[in-house]
Amino acid sequence: MQQSIVSSEWLNANLNNPDLVILDATQEKNRQDIQIKGARYFDIKTVFSDTNSEYPNMLADATQFGKNCKILGINTSSQIVVYDNLGIYTSPRVWWMFKTMGHENVAVLNGGFPDWLKHNFETEKAQTRVYKTGDFSADFDSKNVRDFDFVKNNISKSEALVIDARSAGRFNGTEPEPRAGLRGGNIPNSVNIPFKDLLDESGKYKSKEDLKKVFESIVTDDKPLIFSCGSGITACVVLLASEAVLANDKSVYDGSWTEWAQRESA
Repeated sequence: MQQSIVSSEWLNANLNNPDLVILDATQEKNRQDIQIKGARYFDIKTVFSDTNSEYPNMLADATQFGKNCKILGINTSSQIVVYDNLGIYTSPRVWWMFKTMGHENVAVLNGGFPDWLKHNFETEKAQTRVYKTGDFSADFDSKNVRDFDFVKNNISKSEALVIDARSAGRFNGTEPEPRAGLRGGNIPNSVNIPFKDLLDESGKYKSKEDLKKVFESIVTDDKPLIFSCGSGITACVVLLASEAVLANDKSVYDGSWTEWAQRESA
C-alpha cells in the first residue's frame, strides 16, 4: 500500500490482510455505536495529543505516541488505514501524525465511514479490545512541524507560504471563532484554502484535476508550505489534498490560529 488515500472498495478487498490495521479517528463527541469491522479506536484528543499543552490537539512526543501505538497493537510492519465518521475530517490529521512519527505505510479512507456505509460493507458494534502489544517505534521528523516562532519569523523572511484551512469568514474575521473569546483574523501574509473547497458533496476528496485547479491559483512557486487552521486538524485535510498535486515541502503549524490569536495582538 503506497497510496495516501484509499477507497472503501480497496479496504473491503484487503480486510483479511494480516498487516492491516484500521483506525477509527472519530472525535469522541461524534462517535457512533458501530464501526468498521475490526477497527481500533484512535483517541486523538486524550491519548495521542499533548494534554499538558494549553493549546488543543498538540502533537504528543514520540515516546508517548509510540507507547500508545504499541498498546493498540500497531507494529512497524502495519499497513494503517484511518477513517472518521464525518467523511474527511480528523483522519488526515492521524495520517500526518504517523508520517511525522516515521511510519510511511498509512492511508486515509476516502469518504470515511459514511462512504463505507453507503457500500453496505461489514460493520460491528463499537468495542474496546485488548491487543497483543505491538513493536511500533516512533521516529520523529521535526521538519513536518512548525512552531509559533518559525511562523512569526517567516512573516518578514517570506521563506514559506502559510495556507489557512479555515472558512473564508473565519479567515477574514467576519464570522466568530468557535472558541469563546478567541479573536478572528489571520496570520499576516497567509492565504486561505477552506478545507471544504477540496471535498465533493459526498464528503470525498475531489478529483486530482479539480484539486490541481484549487491549488495552482494560489501556490505559484516551490516555496515550502505551512498548513494552519483552528487547532491543527483541518490543516491536515488541505495538506493531504496537496500531496497529490504539489511537490513542495510541507509542514503543519501545530498551534495554528488558537495559539497565534492568543500570543499575537491584531
